[in-house]
Amino acid sequence: MYKLLFPSSYEEKAKKFLKKHPELLKQYSKTLQLLEINPYHPSLRLHQFKTSSFEGYSVSINLSYRISIEFIVSEQEIIFVNIGDHQDIYKKK
Repeated sequence: MYKLLFPSSYEEKAKKFLKKHPELLKQYSKTLQLLEINPYHPSLRLHQFKTSSFEGYSVSINLSYRISIEFIVSEQEIIFVNIGDHQDIYKKK
């Protein structure tokens, strides 16, 4: 099992995100459960990406929303960084 780490900066973003999108709470919870068990599960669509300010990974909550993470395989830790839509995560318009 992987250890999920939620820095306070991420917790604030997640709280705002879920308040804005309460209909996604069930999908968000399922995403966290899958990450803990198997971050390579196909439905998560785990992939690496790089922007000017971040290099890490992204997983899908659904087709519109993602979570960016730092994924440390050797220590089996997943550190949550950001949550949001494509623009929020990939800094694209």
